[in-house]
Amino acid sequence: MTSLTHQLLSITVVLGAVQLITGYSYNNCIEDPYSYRTSFNCIRRKEKSISAIVHDLPPSAINLTISINPVSHIPEKSFAHLPNLQHLKIDNNLLSIIDVSAFKNLYQLKSLNLSVNNISELSPSLFEDLHNLTSLSLTNNKLKQLPESIFSAVLRLDTLILRQNLLTNFSEIAESVSNLTNLRTLDLCSNSLTNLSHSNVSLPKSLTVLYICKNNLSTLGCQHSFLRLIKLLDLSYNVRLSATAFKGMDLKQVNYLRLRSTSVGVVEFLNISNINAGHVDFSGTGLKNDTLLMELCRLLKTKVKRISNMRLTCNGIKNLTNYTLNNCPQIEGALDLSRNQLKSIKCLNFLNNQTYIKRFDSEHNHLTRILSCKTKHMVKFLKLEELSYRYNRILAVNSYAFYHTPNIRTLKLNINTIAFLHRKALKGLKKLETLRLDNNLLTDLFNDTFEDQVSLQTLNLRNNRISVIFNGTFLSLNNLIILDLGGNKITHFEPYGLDGLKNLSKFYLDGNNLKQIDTSLYHVFQDTLTVLDLQSNQIRFLDGNIYSPFLNLSKLSDLKLDGQRPHGLTLLPRYFFRGLHSLKSLYLTNNQISLLAPDVFDDLTGLHFLTLDNCCVGVLQLQPGVFKNLRNLTKLILENTAIQNFSKEVFGNLTQLHTLQLNRNGMHSINVDALESLPKLHYLDIRNIPLSCTCKNSLLQNWTLDNPNVQVVYLHHLPCQHDAKHKFYNFDTKVCYIDLGEYLFFSTVAAIFIFTVTPLLYVKLYWKMKYGYYVFRSWFSEQWRRIREEEENCKYDAFISYNSSDEEWVMEQLLPNLEGNGSSFKLCLHHRDFEPGRYIVDNIVSAVYSSRKTICVVSRNFLKSEWCSLEIQLASYRLFDEHRDVLLLVFLDSISERQLSSYHRMRKVMLKKTYLQWPSSDCIDPIQAQELFWIQLRRAMRTGSKLKTEENYKGEDCVTLDSRETEHFETYTSDDNYDLLP
Repeated sequence: MTSLTHQLLSITVVLGAVQLITGYSYNNCIEDPYSYRTSFNCIRRKEKSISAIVHDLPPSAINLTISINPVSHIPEKSFAHLPNLQHLKIDNNLLSIIDVSAFKNLYQLKSLNLSVNNISELSPSLFEDLHNLTSLSLTNNKLKQLPESIFSAVLRLDTLILRQNLLTNFSEIAESVSNLTNLRTLDLCSNSLTNLSHSNVSLPKSLTVLYICKNNLSTLGCQHSFLRLIKLLDLSYNVRLSATAFKGMDLKQVNYLRLRSTSVGVVEFLNISNINAGHVDFSGTGLKNDTLLMELCRLLKTKVKRISNMRLTCNGIKNLTNYTLNNCPQIEGALDLSRNQLKSIKCLNFLNNQTYIKRFDSEHNHLTRILSCKTKHMVKFLKLEELSYRYNRILAVNSYAFYHTPNIRTLKLNINTIAFLHRKALKGLKKLETLRLDNNLLTDLFNDTFEDQVSLQTLNLRNNRISVIFNGTFLSLNNLIILDLGGNKITHFEPYGLDGLKNLSKFYLDGNNLKQIDTSLYHVFQDTLTVLDLQSNQIRFLDGNIYSPFLNLSKLSDLKLDGQRPHGLTLLPRYFFRGLHSLKSLYLTNNQISLLAPDVFDDLTGLHFLTLDNCCVGVLQLQPGVFKNLRNLTKLILENTAIQNFSKEVFGNLTQLHTLQLNRNGMHSINVDALESLPKLHYLDIRNIPLSCTCKNSLLQNWTLDNPNVQVVYLHHLPCQHDAKHKFYNFDTKVCYIDLGEYLFFSTVAAIFIFTVTPLLYVKLYWKMKYGYYVFRSWFSEQWRRIREEEENCKYDAFISYNSSDEEWVMEQLLPNLEGNGSSFKLCLHHRDFEPGRYIVDNIVSAVYSSRKTICVVSRNFLKSEWCSLEIQLASYRLFDEHRDVLLLVFLDSISERQLSSYHRMRKVMLKKTYLQWPSSDCIDPIQAQELFWIQLRRAMRTGSKLKTEENYKGEDCVTLDSRETEHFETYTSDDNYDLLP
């Protein structure tokens, strides 16, 4: 039974230890807060072992990313405990070795990314368990070859990316993928392939997208029908590839072919190829002048009448005449002339016959000005819907610059150097929906700049130099939904500067110089505004009672007030957020708020997200109730806010809180009651907090280890405050508390012991303890010193201890025979010699130690008296302690051995000393017996007395008794004690 108990205890301890180690936290991974144990990121860890990174992840994991780690080896069955894994990304590591069974049991895996590693070799059976794999990326590794049957088990593979390796043998690649009947995309860019020659294998019929860019192809070298099913073929940046390589090749199904930066002459290529000419991307094919372009157009026109898109990027085109594209087929989609060297496009005159074009791009050119296009011979492009001049050097946009494209819906003039935008520049663009003017040098907007843009929905003016918004600037923009004025120098709005924005939903004013929030906001945007971005302005309050500027913004859901310059929102008025019942997200990052009033967030009853990281200066004491109305808050970020207190009074009402980030704060402890008041908490980040490894945090340690619902980020790496070598999760807490079971056990044992032993001690040691107590009192009051001094010259010959019921015998018999009749004894009696007013116990102690003897007159009443018992106890202690003959027992009554059995102290004295029995009345000669009694008593009193010398005994008469008389005088002795009889 004992052995079984020990085994059970051992199992309990082991299970307890496992529970402590496997608390809801991960050594090297972070669970996506909203994935519920399905998505994990293990990024930028210093762990080299893949097993150490993933060993504590739960079997429920579906998505796993292991990136930017010093991992070089994946051992066998590293992920066997994650059978539900579907997406695995192990990129940007140092992988060089992958064991044969590394991906064992991953039957559900759908995508595997091993990009940016040092893999040079793959085992033929590496992917044998990945029956559901659809996407595999091995980008940027050092593979030189592929084993023949490496993909034999992954028959559902849809996308295979092998770009940026050292592959040289295309035939080997074709062989390895030939059985992949579901493969649609194969990327072989940036390898070292020289041709596409192959043995008697064909590409999968499902393959439609083939990238072979940036190789060393000089010829294709494949069968004519090898590429017949390909729809997207990228052969760009094979600088040695020529047009003759395509002779006889079946490219009829190709609907997009890239030949950029090759040696392919497009005219020659089109003459020998069966490809649809409209599906060729002519970018980077050397068509840099009118002659070549016109020749291309004539050839194209002989093959097709219409083309969807014509891409002429990266050709070095400097100029286009009115006749350049006249002979081209009708372009019905997009014309892209980006990344050339165009300096002017005038009014698109070179497209005079291409009036069906829908999109024109001239990005990354050298355009410096957009001229006015309101002329007599102007050609209008009524079908054109999108126009882009991004990434040029445009300085000015003249009046009626887009008069020839009245129906465009999207105009992109961003990322230029436009300093002058004519008031009439956008005249006529009544169907314009999106206008990009961001990242320019605009300084002024006028009340007629946008007067025709009645359909405009998105206006981006970010990163210009606008300082004032004048009255009527946006008066015509009744349909505008998004207005971005961020990154300007706006200091204020004129009183009617925002009029007209009746449907504005998102308003970005971040990065300006606003010193206050314009009151026109809540007059103009009462029922429309949902997003207001005021980050990085100069807003500051000196009065804590400023009323809310957002009072009527009943639909505002996102408000950003981060990083006010230069000192931040040092004061947050208590009524500042009044009326914002619909607000969902509030950003207060990077401010220096010194105090948050307890009612500042009271109206934000619908808030879901609140960030206060880096918002406060010094030590922030959060006031109780500051979050009391935020019952819908799900995410709270309080990083680096110098918070010192984490209490239930502050956080107790956040009943819907899901994510709490407390990194880099100053608290030394966290109240577990406060955490337990957050029933929906799932993600807790307490990194870089100086938590003390003391008893103050013992409950927190238990909570973080045992709570099954809350992920504590990198718990096992949190250091102790004063000793980084020790970790918070396992610091010793044994000294902080006693286990409840152990405590109850010892309490029960103690209680049983007390209730069992106390009665025994009471019976055995009651008088000894009481005596000890009184002796101590006497010692403490210096009684001992007086008693010891008097002991050498005792005041009395005997102290008489008797019961009051025996007082008659004492007064009529004992007193006359010892103090009278010629005797010289001096007796101490209670009623006569005790000091009046003195505590009775002190009188008794004094009497015992001031007398040479103590005579106990024992009767049945004596045995029942508590005070008599105390007197005999004191005398017997003196007897046994000092080994002096100081106690005499005189029995008045005949008391049997059985009756004395309960008086252990008296029985012990009787075994050590001779005692006298008062003669009974039925003696033969009671008078002579009594006379003999008194002789023996006087002799006993003289024995051991320091007051009597040897001469005192010489004058005494000896009395003898005959045998008849002595049998009526009882004496009781022990064998080892002297007899007091003559």
